[in-house]
Amino acid sequence: MQAGFNFQTTENQDLIKKMVSDFAEKNIRQHLMEWDEAQHFPIEIFKQLGELGLMGVLVPENYGGSGFGYQEYVDVIVEVSRVCGSIGLSLAAHNSLCTGHILAFGNEEQKQKWLPKLATAEWIGAWGLTEANTGSDALRMTTTAVLDGDEYVINGAKNWITHGKSGDVAVVMVRTGDAGSSKGISAIVVERGTPGFSAGKKENKLGMRASETTEMIFDNCRVSKANLLGVEGDGFKQAMKVLDGGRISIAALSLGIAKGAYDAALAYSKERHQFGVAISSFQAISFKLADMATEIEAAELLIRQAADLKNRHLPMSKESAMAKYYASEVAVRCATEAVQIFGGYGYTKDFPVEKFYRDSKLCTIGEGTSEIQKIVIAREILK
Repeated sequence: MQAGFNFQTTENQDLIKKMVSDFAEKNIRQHLMEWDEAQHFPIEIFKQLGELGLMGVLVPENYGGSGFGYQEYVDVIVEVSRVCGSIGLSLAAHNSLCTGHILAFGNEEQKQKWLPKLATAEWIGAWGLTEANTGSDALRMTTTAVLDGDEYVINGAKNWITHGKSGDVAVVMVRTGDAGSSKGISAIVVERGTPGFSAGKKENKLGMRASETTEMIFDNCRVSKANLLGVEGDGFKQAMKVLDGGRISIAALSLGIAKGAYDAALAYSKERHQFGVAISSFQAISFKLADMATEIEAAELLIRQAADLKNRHLPMSKESAMAKYYASEVAVRCATEAVQIFGGYGYTKDFPVEKFYRDSKLCTIGEGTSEIQKIVIAREILK
């Protein structure tokens, strides 16, 4: 842990947490299973989140955002995900990936053009890196962009894209140079409605079912070269920096899911009686709860450390990878133990832990698998 880390919540953070928690309880909890079963992406909820300033948490106020830092951002994602992982995932992807990429690498004209619409949820954002055959091996992407006069002509497809169908604008990583070269990839913004840009297959997922995941298809899609973010060939380097922040997002999502599962299990253990006593009095149950509580606090400290470094613009590749790796695995363990504490009821859709269980697994896969995080951590500690 780097010297100088000291996390203490501010009054502003406490107010934000309460606002987000109240919103989630009032507007999300009653619908979450309905959305999950129907795989419905509730755009109307994100419009409401936009009105609260939560779709541009990190965007400066002069671009229509809230201008908060990463600690507040973590609070927002945690409190939403504590109720519904799907909404937390979409909120995180919109803020940290599409919006975050334009904020970090767009020029002033590009920021003025897209950030106000994204920060207010007038537009929903998508981010395209992954392809069918290049999950963790992004350098082998085959989607190409060839410069033709003042336009790039894009051909190819992106997979596993959050908001790939409903998104109004996408930041897309494309090959503009040699295959396998980190300098052969560029980032281009593509708006929905551009001829040749369409949505493909929508994935039928185990969990996070109310967060839309689809293909994005490009067929001779012509985009102005003014939509290039930064300089040609910098796209991969940009994407890796965006993912550093994205790891904090998924770590916060994981923490929210873990807390939601723990809260449900703790309450149930006090209410459920067997052999004449609450099951929380049994050591087998209380020890599970003790493990869950300890791992949740440890995960939060890792996340807060990474967020602190990010706020101070200090290197945090190792810390964000540790936070994402540990928190995502904790989410799976906590959700699994919550189902176990609920017993047979935990296996039904009448209780929330079944959904936490399904949603949690994506956290160990999305935005870099647990195995990839360990590669990043190992690389950093062996420097």
